[in-house]
Parts: sequence; structure tokens; C-alpha cells
Amino acid sequence: MSLMASKPPVAVYDACVLYPFHLRNILIQCAFDGLVEARWSDEIHAEWMRNLGTNNPSIDSQRLATTRDRMKAVLPDANVVDYETLIPGLSLPDPDDRHVLAVAIVAKASLIVTWNVKDFPAIATIPYGVICQSPDDFLLSLNTTFQEALIDSVARARHNLRKTVPSVDEFIAGIERQNLLAFAEILRRNKSRII
Repeated sequence: MSLMASKPPVAVYDACVLYPFHLRNILIQCAFDGLVEARWSDEIHAEWMRNLGTNNPSIDSQRLATTRDRMKAVLPDANVVDYETLIPGLSLPDPDDRHVLAVAIVAKASLIVTWNVKDFPAIATIPYGVICQSPDDFLLSLNTTFQEALIDSVARARHNLRKTVPSVDEFIAGIERQNLLAFAEILRRNKSRII
């Protein structure tokens, strides 16, 4: 199916999917290529940066800020503001996740892409027209809708790695290590195109 035949989904990227490098790289490339309209907030950015910095103290905070700024520069429409007033009226198992749903509501997003699907129960999100998907399920869905374009996007994502471009096998192994098991299998079947 061609990109022109389907409208890309509007998806909020939760902090936990922006934290792992390979996944973040692929998700940003997919948005840059028009397969998805990505949305986030400064609060979401602050969360993934804080967690990555805490878990990897050797990573310079300025490097993380530079990464965030590049993401915002290549996807200038992704940043969502003025969602804070919705937060007190939302109910989720973890109150700290309410800001993500508030961002989705203001962005008129249909999806939240998160590893923490259980933290966004359908009973709390569906009334706002939002469902949650794991990144693996999200990428499988994009593959169904934009199969050719998605593989091309992934190939470009691999070449975004400037210091050393990993081999296709190394790149897929890195994706698999980030628990994108079904998506890694799709990439293996399309290995010859990820060059």
C-alpha cells in the first residue's frame, strides 16, 4: 500500500520508547519519513533524558539535550503544549502517567506508543479515542500499512548511526535486544533491503 493511500497515525511517543537508542532512532526516522505523526512534550523528553542519565552516568547531559534538540528540530510539529489543565481530571493506575494521556488528548492522537501498556488501561484511554500499543506492535502495524516505506525508513535509520554504521545483522540484533522481537523477524526477512 502506498504512503499516499493511507493517512499516517498520530502517535504520542512515551518516554520509555525514546530511552533506547535503536528504537528512538527508528521511531524518529519513521516520523520524519511521514509514516507517523509523532507527538511528545517537554515533560516526556525530560523523563527519558533523566532516566537515561541516571542509569548511564557516563552519558553527558549536554549530549542528551543535543539529541532532544535535534529531534525537536527535525519534527517541529511534534511538541505538544497546553495539556497540563487536563491532568487532574484523568485517572490512570500511576498518576505520574497522566501527562502522557493529556498530551495525546490535546494532540488528537489515536495512539500512545509505550512499553507500559498496562499503565494505560483501555477503560481510561478509549473514551478519548486513544489506544496504547507496544513499540513492537506499533512497528508491526506500520509494516502492515506502509510495508515498503517502513523498510526504507529502517534502512535510513541504520545509516543515521554516524560513528560506525553497523552491519545489517548487528543492527537487527540491536533491535532484537531492545525486545522488538516480532519486528526484528520482519527485518530479517527483508535483510537484503536494509543496506
